[in-house]
Amino acid sequence: MSEEFIYFLWQFHYFHATDLRTEEGESLRVIHPGYRNPDAGPDFTHARLFVGEVEWVGTVEAHVRAGDWLLHRHQHDRAYDNVILHIVWEKESLELKRSDGSVIPTLCLSERADLALLQRYQTLLAESGPIPCTAQIARVEPLRQTAMLDKALLQRLERKAAGVMALFQSTDLDWEETTYQLLAAAFGFQVNTEPFGQLSRQVPLKTLQKHRGTLRQLEAMLFGTAGLLNSEKPDAYEAELQREYRFLAAKYQLTTKKLPAYAWKWAKLRPANFPTLRLAQFAQLLTFRNSLFSVLIETDDSRILLRHLQVTPSTYWQTHYRFGKPSDHVLAAMGQKAAENLIINAVVPLLIAYSHHKDQLEYRERAIRLLEQLPAEDNRVTRIWQDLNIPIRTAFDSQGAIELYNNFCQPKKCLSCQIGVSLLRGK
Repeated sequence: MSEEFIYFLWQFHYFHATDLRTEEGESLRVIHPGYRNPDAGPDFTHARLFVGEVEWVGTVEAHVRAGDWLLHRHQHDRAYDNVILHIVWEKESLELKRSDGSVIPTLCLSERADLALLQRYQTLLAESGPIPCTAQIARVEPLRQTAMLDKALLQRLERKAAGVMALFQSTDLDWEETTYQLLAAAFGFQVNTEPFGQLSRQVPLKTLQKHRGTLRQLEAMLFGTAGLLNSEKPDAYEAELQREYRFLAAKYQLTTKKLPAYAWKWAKLRPANFPTLRLAQFAQLLTFRNSLFSVLIETDDSRILLRHLQVTPSTYWQTHYRFGKPSDHVLAAMGQKAAENLIINAVVPLLIAYSHHKDQLEYRERAIRLLEQLPAEDNRVTRIWQDLNIPIRTAFDSQGAIELYNNFCQPKKCLSCQIGVSLLRGK
Protein backbone atom coordinates (compact mmCIF):
# COMPACT_ATOMS: atom_id res chain seq x y z
CA MET A 1 0.00 0.00 0.00
CA SER A 2 1.20 3.53 -0.76
CA GLU A 3 0.46 6.85 0.87
CA GLU A 4 -0.57 8.16 -2.58
CA PHE A 5 -3.47 5.69 -2.61
CA ILE A 6 -4.53 6.80 0.87
CA TYR A 7 -4.47 10.43 -0.32
CA PHE A 8 -6.64 9.42 -3.27
CA LEU A 9 -9.20 7.63 -1.07
CA TRP A 10 -9.46 10.56 1.29
CA GLN A 11 -9.49 13.36 -1.28
CA PHE A 12 -12.18 11.81 -3.46
CA HIS A 13 -14.09 10.15 -0.63
CA TYR A 14 -13.64 6.59 -1.92
CA PHE A 15 -14.46 4.93 1.37
CA HIS A 16 -17.63 3.91 3.19
CA ALA A 17 -18.55 6.84 5.43
CA THR A 18 -21.61 5.40 7.18
CA ASP A 19 -21.23 5.46 10.98
CA LEU A 20 -17.70 6.72 10.64
CA ARG A 21 -15.68 6.54 13.86
CA THR A 22 -12.14 7.29 14.92
CA GLU A 23 -9.94 4.62 16.47
CA GLU A 24 -10.65 6.34 19.79
CA GLY A 25 -14.37 5.54 19.35
CA GLU A 26 -15.67 9.03 18.61
CA SER A 27 -18.09 9.73 15.78
CA LEU A 28 -16.58 11.41 12.73
CA ARG A 29 -18.29 13.45 10.03
CA VAL A 30 -16.29 14.88 7.12
CA ILE A 31 -17.56 18.24 5.87
CA HIS A 32 -14.58 18.89 3.59
CA PRO A 33 -11.46 16.68 3.21
CA GLY A 34 -9.20 19.68 2.61
CA TYR A 35 -6.85 20.50 -0.22
CA ARG A 36 -3.80 18.46 -1.16
CA ASN A 37 -0.64 20.20 0.00
CA PRO A 38 2.19 19.93 -2.58
CA ASP A 39 4.72 21.53 -0.22
CA ALA A 40 6.29 20.59 3.10
CA GLY A 41 3.98 20.02 6.05
CA PRO A 42 0.75 18.06 6.56
CA ASP A 43 -0.76 16.34 3.52
CA PHE A 44 -4.07 18.26 3.41
CA THR A 45 -4.87 21.82 4.42
CA HIS A 46 -8.15 23.58 5.25
CA ALA A 47 -9.99 20.38 6.15
CA ARG A 48 -13.28 20.68 8.03
CA LEU A 49 -14.88 17.90 10.06
CA PHE A 50 -16.80 17.05 13.23
CA VAL A 51 -15.24 14.81 15.86
CA GLY A 52 -18.06 14.04 18.25
CA GLU A 53 -20.01 17.27 18.55
CA VAL A 54 -17.00 19.53 18.03
CA GLU A 55 -16.24 21.10 14.67
CA TRP A 56 -12.57 21.21 13.70
CA VAL A 57 -10.81 23.14 10.93
CA GLY A 58 -7.18 22.39 10.21
CA THR A 59 -4.81 19.97 8.50
CA VAL A 60 -4.91 16.21 7.88
CA GLU A 61 -1.92 13.86 7.75
CA ALA A 62 -1.88 10.38 6.15
CA HIS A 63 0.44 7.42 6.67
CA VAL A 64 0.41 3.73 5.91
CA ARG A 65 1.01 2.98 9.64
CA ALA A 66 0.37 5.12 12.70
CA GLY A 67 3.97 4.62 13.76
CA ASP A 68 5.15 6.47 10.65
CA TRP A 69 4.18 9.65 12.49
CA LEU A 70 6.98 9.00 14.97
CA LEU A 71 9.31 7.65 12.30
CA HIS A 72 9.00 10.93 10.39
CA ARG A 73 9.49 12.86 13.66
CA HIS A 74 6.30 14.89 13.26
CA GLN A 75 6.00 14.95 17.06
CA HIS A 76 8.92 17.40 17.10
CA ASP A 77 7.55 19.65 14.33
CA ARG A 78 5.20 22.44 15.42
CA ALA A 79 3.82 22.57 11.87
CA TYR A 80 1.90 19.39 12.76
CA ASP A 81 0.24 20.83 15.87
CA ASN A 82 -2.68 21.86 13.66
CA VAL A 83 -3.41 18.29 12.49
CA ILE A 84 -7.04 17.50 13.32
CA LEU A 85 -7.08 13.95 11.91
CA HIS A 86 -4.47 11.26 11.26
CA ILE A 87 -5.45 8.83 8.48
CA VAL A 88 -3.80 5.40 8.37
CA TRP A 89 -4.17 2.15 6.45
CA GLU A 90 -2.97 -0.31 9.06
CA LYS A 91 -4.31 -0.33 12.61
CA GLU A 92 -1.83 0.07 15.45
CA SER A 93 -2.45 0.53 19.16
CA LEU A 94 -0.66 3.83 19.29
CA GLU A 95 -1.88 7.09 20.77
CA LEU A 96 -0.44 10.17 19.11
CA LYS A 97 -0.42 13.55 20.82
CA ARG A 98 0.22 17.15 19.90
CA SER A 99 2.91 19.14 21.67
CA ASP A 100 0.26 20.41 24.16
CA GLY A 101 -0.61 16.84 25.13
CA SER A 102 -3.98 16.64 23.33
CA VAL A 103 -4.72 13.41 21.45
CA ILE A 104 -4.83 13.44 17.63
CA PRO A 105 -7.84 11.43 16.37
CA THR A 106 -6.98 8.55 14.01
CA LEU A 107 -9.08 7.07 11.19
CA CYS A 108 -8.21 3.66 9.69
CA LEU A 109 -9.32 3.32 6.05
CA SER A 110 -8.35 -0.28 5.22
CA GLU A 111 -11.72 -1.69 6.33
CA ARG A 112 -13.70 1.08 4.67
CA ALA A 113 -12.01 1.35 1.26
CA ASP A 114 -13.86 0.58 -1.96
CA LEU A 115 -12.61 -2.97 -2.59
CA ALA A 116 -13.31 -2.88 -6.34
CA LEU A 117 -11.25 0.30 -6.66
CA LEU A 118 -8.47 -1.24 -4.57
CA GLN A 119 -8.41 -4.27 -6.87
CA ARG A 120 -8.17 -2.06 -9.97
CA TYR A 121 -5.30 -0.12 -8.38
CA GLN A 122 -3.39 -3.30 -7.52
CA THR A 123 -3.90 -4.54 -11.09
CA LEU A 124 -2.29 -1.36 -12.45
CA LEU A 125 0.66 -1.63 -10.10
CA ALA A 126 1.19 -5.29 -11.00
CA GLU A 127 1.51 -4.52 -14.73
CA SER A 128 5.08 -5.24 -15.83
CA GLY A 129 4.99 -3.44 -19.19
CA PRO A 130 6.44 0.02 -19.89
CA ILE A 131 3.04 1.60 -19.24
CA PRO A 132 0.92 0.27 -16.36
CA CYS A 133 -2.35 0.66 -18.27
CA THR A 134 -1.13 -0.91 -21.54
CA ALA A 135 -3.90 -3.53 -21.53
CA GLN A 136 -6.62 -1.07 -20.51
CA ILE A 137 -5.87 2.30 -22.07
CA ALA A 138 -8.13 1.64 -25.08
CA ARG A 139 -11.10 1.83 -22.68
CA VAL A 140 -10.31 5.46 -21.85
CA GLU A 141 -12.02 8.16 -23.90
CA PRO A 142 -9.69 9.81 -26.46
CA LEU A 143 -10.60 13.24 -25.06
CA ARG A 144 -9.34 12.20 -21.62
CA GLN A 145 -6.15 10.78 -23.14
CA THR A 146 -5.52 14.05 -24.95
CA ALA A 147 -6.24 16.09 -21.83
CA MET A 148 -3.63 14.12 -19.90
CA LEU A 149 -1.03 14.54 -22.64
CA ASP A 150 -1.70 18.29 -22.57
CA LYS A 151 -1.31 18.33 -18.78
CA ALA A 152 1.96 16.42 -19.04
CA LEU A 153 3.25 18.79 -21.71
CA LEU A 154 2.52 21.87 -19.57
CA GLN A 155 4.28 20.23 -16.63
CA ARG A 156 7.31 19.57 -18.84
CA LEU A 157 7.39 23.14 -20.14
CA GLU A 158 7.15 24.58 -16.63
CA ARG A 159 9.94 22.36 -15.33
CA LYS A 160 12.24 23.29 -18.22
CA ALA A 161 11.37 26.97 -17.84
CA ALA A 162 12.31 26.76 -14.16
CA GLY A 163 15.72 25.49 -15.25
CA VAL A 164 16.09 28.43 -17.64
CA MET A 165 15.15 30.89 -14.89
CA ALA A 166 17.77 29.36 -12.60
CA LEU A 167 20.31 29.79 -15.40
CA PHE A 168 19.13 33.39 -15.87
CA GLN A 169 19.77 34.07 -12.18
CA SER A 170 23.24 32.55 -12.41
CA THR A 171 24.17 34.86 -15.32
CA ASP A 172 23.31 38.03 -13.35
CA LEU A 173 20.03 38.44 -15.22
CA ASP A 174 21.66 38.48 -18.66
CA TRP A 175 19.35 37.03 -21.31
CA GLU A 176 22.09 36.95 -23.98
CA GLU A 177 24.42 34.91 -21.78
CA THR A 178 21.49 32.71 -20.73
CA THR A 179 20.63 32.03 -24.38
CA TYR A 180 24.26 31.24 -25.18
CA GLN A 181 24.62 28.74 -22.32
CA LEU A 182 21.23 27.19 -23.01
CA LEU A 183 22.05 26.67 -26.69
CA ALA A 184 25.47 25.30 -25.85
CA ALA A 185 23.99 22.62 -23.60
CA ALA A 186 21.44 21.77 -26.31
CA PHE A 187 24.26 21.38 -28.85
CA GLY A 188 25.46 18.47 -26.72
CA PHE A 189 22.37 16.50 -27.76
CA GLN A 190 22.13 14.67 -24.41
CA VAL A 191 25.34 12.66 -24.74
CA ASN A 192 27.61 15.73 -24.49
CA THR A 193 25.25 18.14 -22.77
CA GLU A 194 27.38 18.42 -19.64
CA PRO A 195 30.76 19.22 -21.27
CA PHE A 196 29.08 21.66 -23.68
CA GLY A 197 27.41 23.40 -20.76
CA GLN A 198 30.65 23.50 -18.79
CA LEU A 199 32.51 24.91 -21.79
CA SER A 200 29.98 27.74 -22.15
CA ARG A 201 30.50 28.64 -18.49
CA GLN A 202 34.28 28.64 -18.89
CA VAL A 203 34.27 30.87 -21.99
CA PRO A 204 31.71 33.69 -21.46
CA LEU A 205 29.76 34.99 -24.42
CA LYS A 206 31.17 38.51 -23.93
CA THR A 207 34.66 37.15 -24.54
CA LEU A 208 33.62 35.40 -27.73
CA GLN A 209 31.69 38.41 -29.01
CA LYS A 210 34.90 40.43 -29.11
CA HIS A 211 36.11 38.08 -31.84
CA ARG A 212 32.95 37.03 -33.63
CA GLY A 213 34.18 38.70 -36.80
CA THR A 214 37.01 36.14 -36.96
CA LEU A 215 35.72 32.57 -37.03
CA ARG A 216 39.20 31.05 -36.53
CA GLN A 217 39.56 32.83 -33.20
CA LEU A 218 36.14 31.65 -32.01
CA GLU A 219 37.07 28.11 -33.01
CA ALA A 220 40.44 28.40 -31.26
CA MET A 221 38.92 29.50 -27.96
CA LEU A 222 36.19 26.86 -28.05
CA PHE A 223 38.28 23.90 -29.24
CA GLY A 224 41.21 24.88 -27.04
CA THR A 225 39.18 25.33 -23.85
CA ALA A 226 37.33 22.12 -24.70
CA GLY A 227 40.68 20.35 -24.44
CA LEU A 228 40.53 19.07 -28.03
CA LEU A 229 43.65 20.70 -29.53
CA ASN A 230 46.01 17.92 -28.49
CA SER A 231 47.59 16.54 -31.66
CA GLU A 232 51.38 16.20 -31.46
CA LYS A 233 51.62 16.42 -35.25
CA PRO A 234 48.71 18.71 -36.18
CA ASP A 235 47.73 19.50 -39.73
CA ALA A 236 47.90 23.13 -40.87
CA TYR A 237 44.39 23.98 -39.65
CA GLU A 238 44.83 22.57 -36.15
CA ALA A 239 48.29 24.12 -35.85
CA GLU A 240 46.75 27.52 -36.62
CA LEU A 241 44.11 26.97 -33.94
CA GLN A 242 46.78 25.95 -31.43
CA ARG A 243 48.71 29.20 -32.06
CA GLU A 244 45.55 31.30 -31.78
CA TYR A 245 44.50 29.51 -28.63
CA ARG A 246 47.84 30.07 -26.87
CA PHE A 247 47.55 33.81 -27.51
CA LEU A 248 43.85 34.13 -26.61
CA ALA A 249 44.10 31.84 -23.58
CA ALA A 250 46.83 34.05 -22.16
CA LYS A 251 44.83 37.19 -22.93
CA TYR A 252 41.59 35.98 -21.29
CA GLN A 253 43.01 33.65 -18.62
CA LEU A 254 41.52 30.55 -20.22
CA THR A 255 44.41 28.16 -19.68
CA THR A 256 43.29 27.08 -16.20
CA LYS A 257 39.73 26.63 -17.45
CA LYS A 258 40.54 23.93 -20.00
CA LEU A 259 38.33 20.83 -19.90
CA PRO A 260 39.97 17.40 -19.95
CA ALA A 261 39.65 15.72 -23.34
CA TYR A 262 38.06 12.68 -21.69
CA ALA A 263 35.04 14.81 -20.72
CA TRP A 264 33.76 14.39 -24.27
CA LYS A 265 31.94 11.22 -25.30
CA TRP A 266 32.39 9.62 -28.71
CA ALA A 267 31.31 6.01 -28.31
CA LYS A 268 28.22 4.93 -30.26
CA LEU A 269 27.80 8.39 -31.80
CA ARG A 270 27.18 8.87 -35.49
CA PRO A 271 29.99 11.00 -37.00
CA ALA A 272 27.48 13.81 -37.65
CA ASN A 273 27.07 14.08 -33.87
CA PHE A 274 30.78 14.05 -32.98
CA PRO A 275 31.56 16.87 -30.51
CA THR A 276 34.19 18.33 -32.86
CA LEU A 277 31.64 18.90 -35.64
CA ARG A 278 29.03 20.20 -33.17
CA LEU A 279 31.58 22.66 -31.75
CA ALA A 280 32.43 23.86 -35.27
CA GLN A 281 28.73 24.42 -35.99
CA PHE A 282 28.29 26.21 -32.67
CA ALA A 283 31.24 28.50 -33.44
CA GLN A 284 29.68 29.36 -36.80
CA LEU A 285 26.37 30.19 -35.13
CA LEU A 286 28.15 32.61 -32.78
CA THR A 287 29.40 34.69 -35.73
CA PHE A 288 25.81 35.84 -36.18
CA ARG A 289 25.83 39.65 -36.02
CA ASN A 290 22.45 40.17 -34.42
CA SER A 291 21.34 39.27 -30.91
CA LEU A 292 20.73 35.51 -30.80
CA PHE A 293 18.31 36.04 -27.94
CA SER A 294 16.19 38.48 -29.97
CA VAL A 295 16.20 36.26 -33.04
CA LEU A 296 15.04 33.24 -31.06
CA ILE A 297 12.19 34.90 -29.17
CA GLU A 298 10.80 37.27 -31.76
CA THR A 299 9.25 34.74 -34.14
CA ASP A 300 6.78 31.89 -33.99
CA ASP A 301 7.71 30.66 -37.48
CA SER A 302 9.75 27.47 -37.19
CA ARG A 303 11.01 27.86 -40.77
CA ILE A 304 12.80 31.11 -39.87
CA LEU A 305 14.39 29.55 -36.80
CA LEU A 306 15.48 26.48 -38.73
CA ARG A 307 17.24 28.65 -41.30
CA HIS A 308 19.16 30.41 -38.53
CA LEU A 309 20.10 27.18 -36.75
CA GLN A 310 21.04 25.03 -39.75
CA VAL A 311 24.50 26.54 -40.01
CA THR A 312 27.34 25.20 -42.14
CA PRO A 313 30.73 25.27 -40.36
CA SER A 314 34.06 26.46 -41.77
CA THR A 315 35.59 24.79 -44.84
CA TYR A 316 37.78 22.40 -42.85
CA TRP A 317 34.76 20.85 -41.15
CA GLN A 318 33.07 20.29 -44.47
CA THR A 319 35.63 17.56 -45.11
CA HIS A 320 36.41 16.39 -41.54
CA TYR A 321 34.59 14.92 -38.57
CA ARG A 322 37.73 14.90 -36.41
CA PHE A 323 41.08 16.67 -36.52
CA GLY A 324 43.50 15.23 -39.06
CA LYS A 325 41.09 12.66 -40.50
CA PRO A 326 39.57 13.84 -43.79
CA SER A 327 36.41 12.15 -45.05
CA ASP A 328 34.69 12.05 -48.43
CA HIS A 329 31.18 12.04 -47.00
CA VAL A 330 30.83 14.71 -44.32
CA LEU A 331 27.35 15.93 -43.42
CA ALA A 332 28.71 19.26 -42.26
CA ALA A 333 25.59 21.42 -41.99
CA MET A 334 23.30 21.13 -38.99
CA GLY A 335 20.61 18.67 -40.05
CA GLN A 336 16.88 19.32 -40.06
CA LYS A 337 16.14 16.93 -37.17
CA ALA A 338 18.99 18.32 -35.08
CA ALA A 339 17.81 21.90 -35.64
CA GLU A 340 14.26 20.90 -34.68
CA ASN A 341 15.70 19.36 -31.52
CA LEU A 342 17.36 22.70 -30.67
CA ILE A 343 14.04 24.51 -31.03
CA ILE A 344 12.26 21.98 -28.82
CA ASN A 345 14.90 21.80 -26.09
CA ALA A 346 16.30 25.34 -26.07
CA VAL A 347 14.10 27.86 -27.87
CA VAL A 348 10.75 26.69 -26.47
CA PRO A 349 11.92 26.62 -22.80
CA LEU A 350 13.52 30.03 -23.33
CA LEU A 351 10.21 31.45 -24.55
CA ILE A 352 8.27 29.97 -21.63
CA ALA A 353 10.79 31.36 -19.13
CA TYR A 354 10.75 34.79 -20.78
CA SER A 355 6.96 34.75 -20.72
CA HIS A 356 7.10 34.31 -16.94
CA HIS A 357 9.78 36.98 -16.60
CA LYS A 358 7.83 39.58 -18.60
CA ASP A 359 4.43 38.29 -17.47
CA GLN A 360 3.33 38.26 -21.11
CA LEU A 361 1.40 35.29 -22.49
CA GLU A 362 2.43 36.21 -26.03
CA TYR A 363 5.79 34.43 -25.64
CA ARG A 364 4.17 31.34 -24.17
CA GLU A 365 1.81 31.21 -27.14
CA ARG A 366 4.77 31.49 -29.52
CA ALA A 367 6.37 28.48 -27.82
CA ILE A 368 3.19 26.44 -28.21
CA ARG A 369 2.83 27.40 -31.88
CA LEU A 370 6.41 26.33 -32.55
CA LEU A 371 5.75 22.90 -31.05
CA GLU A 372 2.60 22.58 -33.13
CA GLN A 373 4.52 23.38 -36.34
CA LEU A 374 7.31 20.84 -35.77
CA PRO A 375 6.89 17.14 -36.52
CA ALA A 376 6.74 14.67 -33.65
CA GLU A 377 10.00 13.26 -32.36
CA ASP A 378 10.59 9.66 -33.32
CA ASN A 379 12.10 7.68 -30.47
CA ARG A 380 11.50 4.63 -28.30
CA VAL A 381 9.00 6.44 -26.06
CA THR A 382 6.87 7.98 -28.81
CA ARG A 383 6.73 4.62 -30.58
CA ILE A 384 5.35 3.00 -27.42
CA TRP A 385 2.42 5.42 -27.47
CA GLN A 386 1.85 5.05 -31.18
CA ASP A 387 1.71 1.26 -30.76
CA LEU A 388 -1.17 1.91 -28.35
CA ASN A 389 -2.96 3.97 -31.04
CA ILE A 390 -2.33 7.26 -29.22
CA PRO A 391 -1.90 9.87 -31.99
CA ILE A 392 1.52 11.56 -31.81
CA ARG A 393 1.56 13.98 -34.74
CA THR A 394 3.54 17.06 -33.69
CA ALA A 395 6.27 18.00 -31.24
CA PHE A 396 3.47 19.29 -29.01
CA ASP A 397 2.19 15.70 -28.79
CA SER A 398 5.58 14.00 -28.50
CA GLN A 399 6.80 16.28 -25.72
CA GLY A 400 3.66 15.53 -23.73
CA ALA A 401 4.05 11.81 -24.43
CA ILE A 402 7.66 11.79 -23.24
CA GLU A 403 6.74 13.60 -20.03
CA LEU A 404 3.81 11.30 -19.38
CA TYR A 405 5.99 8.22 -19.83
CA ASN A 406 8.98 9.45 -17.80
CA ASN A 407 7.23 11.12 -14.89
CA PHE A 408 3.89 9.33 -14.59
CA CYS A 409 4.08 5.88 -16.19
CA GLN A 410 7.59 4.82 -15.19
CA PRO A 411 7.22 5.76 -11.50
CA LYS A 412 3.63 4.40 -11.67
CA LYS A 413 2.00 7.64 -10.55
CA CYS A 414 -1.35 6.43 -11.89
CA LEU A 415 -3.21 8.36 -9.18
CA SER A 416 -1.84 11.64 -10.57
CA CYS A 417 -2.79 10.71 -14.15
CA GLN A 418 -6.25 11.37 -15.59
CA ILE A 419 -6.00 8.16 -17.59
CA GLY A 420 -5.13 6.11 -14.51
CA VAL A 421 -7.81 7.76 -12.38
CA SER A 422 -10.41 7.10 -15.08
CA LEU A 423 -9.51 3.39 -15.05
CA LEU A 424 -9.57 3.27 -11.25
CA ARG A 425 -13.03 4.80 -11.19
CA GLY A 426 -14.18 2.25 -13.75
CA LYS A 427 -15.28 4.96 -16.17
